[in-house]
Amino acid sequence: MGTTIIPTMRYRDAAAMIDWLGRAFGFERHLVVEDGAGGIAHAQLVRGEAMIMLGSARDDAFGRLQQPPADLGGTTQSAYLVVTDPDAVHGTAKAAGAEIVMPLVDNDYGGRGFSARDPEGHLWNFGSYDPWA
Repeated sequence: MGTTIIPTMRYRDAAAMIDWLGRAFGFERHLVVEDGAGGIAHAQLVRGEAMIMLGSARDDAFGRLQQPPADLGGTTQSAYLVVTDPDAVHGTAKAAGAEIVMPLVDNDYGGRGFSARDPEGHLWNFGSYDPWA
């Protein structure tokens, strides 16, 4: 049996971020479950064969373990997405208001990429370098 890694994260305004992640980074809704109180209990977003899961920040046992970066004072991990056209993703992300924290560059180890923060502080990395190739 293989292993699949699916990044998970919490957002203060998960509903708004689901829309933003679609506009900025090209994610599509796979499953979105509201919590009945105006938040998101669980969401699955896909981009090609990649998936992320997210939900609203909340004060419960799991919510205290996983908090938005702003609540922690910084990012503790980030995702790297292999994309065929990092220039196009960069343009879309920038137009949607992503904070570009590392500019689009050609890397010494191969590929081209950049890093950006979403409006709630999660760090995202996009590049054409494919470690599996």
